[in-house]
Amino acid sequence: MTDPKVVLDSEDMRRTLTRLAHEIVENGGDADRLALVGIHRRGAVLAARLRELLADLHDIDVPLGDLDISFYRDDVTTRTGAPVVHATHLDFDVDARTIVIVDDVLFTGRTVRAAIEALFDYGRPARVQLAVLADRGHRELPLRPDYVGKNLPTARGERVYVRVTELDGEDSVTITEPAAAAA
Repeated sequence: MTDPKVVLDSEDMRRTLTRLAHEIVENGGDADRLALVGIHRRGAVLAARLRELLADLHDIDVPLGDLDISFYRDDVTTRTGAPVVHATHLDFDVDARTIVIVDDVLFTGRTVRAAIEALFDYGRPARVQLAVLADRGHRELPLRPDYVGKNLPTARGERVYVRVTELDGEDSVTITEPAAAAA
């Protein structure tokens, strides 16, 4: 079995999130109408880090929320086992805001579609943007992120793993080859 290839280590992730925070301020529009919403689980962690960076680097205090998309997925009835459900927290009015949805990896686009659907159950944002740590391609839906940490050209069978200290004890992004992913 081949060892996973590290494409971002903890320092790379820190620099990448810092760059994303700067880009969000530059292109997100009115900072008073900006909010971050992370997709459970790792997207929520990354959104919290981005919020902290926005406060530290730009003295901007943006609302932070997180979405559970378990029941919005288009494969909820075909997956084996019960979905792991987390609470959604949107303790602010989403109407007329620029909402930046944050996720760890963008692959087919189906997770983002589910997140947009879930978000619109809470109101009507003025604009929805997407920030991802890693974009690996292979889109099945016509979605494109506004903010990308790193583009990762991958084979369809490869797996991209994002680890965050808060959940996994370390920060890293790795790619596992198809033979290793199946093992």
